[in-house]
Amino acid sequence: MTPLNFPMRHHGRYAYQPITMRPDFHWPGHKRLAVFIALNLEQYAFGEGMAEDLVPNMPAPDVLNNSWRDYGNRVGAWRLLEAFQALQLPVSLLLNSELYATCPQLIDAFRVAGAEIAAHGRTNSEHQGGLTEADERALIDRVTREITRHEGLAPAGWLSPWIAETPLTPDLLQEAGYSYLMDWCMDDQPVWLNTRQGHILSLPYPQEINDSAAIIGRQVGASEFADMIIDQFEELLQQSSGQPLAMGIALHAMIVGQPFRLRHLRRALEHIARRRDDCWLATAGEIARFSQGVIPRPTGAAVGRS
Repeated sequence: MTPLNFPMRHHGRYAYQPITMRPDFHWPGHKRLAVFIALNLEQYAFGEGMAEDLVPNMPAPDVLNNSWRDYGNRVGAWRLLEAFQALQLPVSLLLNSELYATCPQLIDAFRVAGAEIAAHGRTNSEHQGGLTEADERALIDRVTREITRHEGLAPAGWLSPWIAETPLTPDLLQEAGYSYLMDWCMDDQPVWLNTRQGHILSLPYPQEINDSAAIIGRQVGASEFADMIIDQFEELLQQSSGQPLAMGIALHAMIVGQPFRLRHLRRALEHIARRRDDCWLATAGEIARFSQGVIPRPTGAAVGRS
């Protein structure tokens, strides 16, 4: 078979559907734009595995980057919590389950403040890509049991560390009882994904309005990142007159929890808080639960995977 005749591979998880050609609905309160803040709380192993680095290619033992990451959980996340509470903004915690062993007081404080907890794997020093089906199922089960043990309720949502999936990740999450995941960023509305036993909702977790991708990846400044949040909000609010939309803001405590960045982030959050009457400020789980009742599920057979 020549390259020109070779069939293009497709994931089969969703069909193409223009955003302008979908059933209309309103978010609670007759709002058109739903907004959620996703704070990643992450745990890293010292000197091994994958890592979010401020300064790349440091020799071992990499004290600089390891201690920079620790700043997020020791200081930055606490400052962010203060900002969220002052502005009465709901927050969704995307949680590495290893944090229960390393800084339980931090999770306790967010829980008391009413934060909603979604699963973010075991640790960001590893990812799911390349795991066998049995190993990935065991990882999902371990994380789910750990969060359930501490929270008294199984998490409904999942974000894979490093957004790394296997071909079976949505299937295994749906089979483990998860109702939504946040790995796929192809839309401004929640979208149903096909799985081998049904469907799981994809909630649009942002890769542009994301401090890791923007500030660490593309070297965007703190002021510019805040402006990006404001511009995204205002543009989506305008576009939502045509379709109901969802906007996520993805944050990491070791990045925007740094004081000079937090000052600019607070400006963006204050802007959104002042417009709370014009949007639905919610948690990721609240948006997912509401979407499950208003966004039609796909018809036809589920995805076949082996």
